[in-house]
Amino acid sequence: MSQALSVLCAGAGGYVGGELLRLLYQHPHVGKVTAHSRSQEHRAIGDVHPTLAPLTDAHFVGGELSELVAQHDVVMMALEHGESARLVGPILAQPPRLLIDLAADFRIADPSLYARYYGPHPTPELLSRFRYGLCDVYGQTLRDATTIAAPGCFATAAQLALYPLRKLITDTQPTLFAITGSSGAGAKPKDSTHHPARAHNLFAYSPFSHRHEAEIVQSLRAWTGRSDATARLLTHSGPMVRGIYLTLHAKVDAVLPPGTVEAALHAAYHDRPLVRVLRKPPELTHAIGSSYALLHGCQSPDGKEIQVTVSIDNLLKGASGQAVQAMNLALGLPETSGLHAVGVFPC
Repeated sequence: MSQALSVLCAGAGGYVGGELLRLLYQHPHVGKVTAHSRSQEHRAIGDVHPTLAPLTDAHFVGGELSELVAQHDVVMMALEHGESARLVGPILAQPPRLLIDLAADFRIADPSLYARYYGPHPTPELLSRFRYGLCDVYGQTLRDATTIAAPGCFATAAQLALYPLRKLITDTQPTLFAITGSSGAGAKPKDSTHHPARAHNLFAYSPFSHRHEAEIVQSLRAWTGRSDATARLLTHSGPMVRGIYLTLHAKVDAVLPPGTVEAALHAAYHDRPLVRVLRKPPELTHAIGSSYALLHGCQSPDGKEIQVTVSIDNLLKGASGQAVQAMNLALGLPETSGLHAVGVFPC
């Protein structure tokens, strides 16, 4: 692609928006970046996101998103749940070359499954227009997509664990135990993210009802062909700021030969540039600051149980990094453009 892209980032004042800006400002194929935020309008980007001060002197813009779309090739929406569905109509009336929504509004294609976790969808007629952007599974099939729904952070880690084993798992409800950092709750302070409540602490939340379960169920049913397939996502808040550490456990009917699970992971991801299959369980800090997913798989001595562990940065692989990866794939750019940074350690 010879001409640099212009990208409009809506909701750029939050944590995910800040990470999007950081990636876009350093992306080799992006020229113009517009940071949109009603709450931060007219403020310097470097004042809200201090780490970006060396990259730009620009300020946030406000106003109606639909009035800015025509000036950009790509629109990325890092908005609170429900806002994308409210705003997307006028944008699709004069669509950009590519629209990527990072919220949950268009991740679920089935209105009834969406309603089970979120309530009735305000614009169900638009659900079918969005492609699900799980980049490390769908890869080049996202080429030429014009509207993409970026997966959720828990859902990304869970599906990367499940996908390689979709033909092995006979358990109709595999268990996924996951811990997330406080940044997953967003930039607005909450009781559960206040440092004295979060540091040196660990607690479960959203039992039997975490919304990212909907994405996992949707994909598991599609991959296995079983309409009754489901999954149980056990979510926990941890004492760190960034990251998701997830462990999948499931049973199988047949006895698996030694090395079957590891071989399945390598077969699924051998050509995926942002997934690493490790010889031992990953550590959370090794993924922080990167758009890589680190995986390890094993099975019980009797070959009847399987386990996969996944480590990702929730704000990168689980959000902004995957959105940029989806942009690269959709527009025919090198998949890892702007995403080569490895994690920082110690962090």
